[in-house]
Amino acid sequence: MLKLVIACVATGAAMIPAAAHAAGPMAGNVQFASDVFVERFQPAPGGRTARILERADQLRPGDRVIFVVNWSGRKGGGFTVTNPLPRTIAFAGATDDSQQVSVDGGHTWGQLEDLTVRDAYGRLRPAHAEDVTHLRWRIQTPQALAGTGQMTWRGVVR
Repeated sequence: MLKLVIACVATGAAMIPAAAHAAGPMAGNVQFASDVFVERFQPAPGGRTARILERADQLRPGDRVIFVVNWSGRKGGGFTVTNPLPRTIAFAGATDDSQQVSVDGGHTWGQLEDLTVRDAYGRLRPAHAEDVTHLRWRIQTPQALAGTGQMTWRGVVR
């Protein structure tokens, strides 16, 4: 199974999606295009609230961001995409049940509510969103054969 790694790097006040890094025999067959959006809310007619997504060019602490990673390329089998979280971003939620997280640098994986971490006293406690260090998606063969897909996740700028 092919493993791809996606990273985002901070440059000044902006978060720029970096190129995907691939490992495995078919590494060059999948291409990525990444975007980062700031999610803002503003009053709308009728007492409603409008959700506005703006392409991120400047990020400030507390900004809610949505990362979108589109992939394309036909694969004969499934593959795995791994995304280490930048230190400047706190995980704020999965957008899809197939997304797994790691709270230990990518050594173990699962759903956030099933993971634990050790506190400062060495005691186990339930993992929280701010403990997430990596995200992972397993792209199954049928989807890989379709040739395109999208992965998204939410974060908050620290």
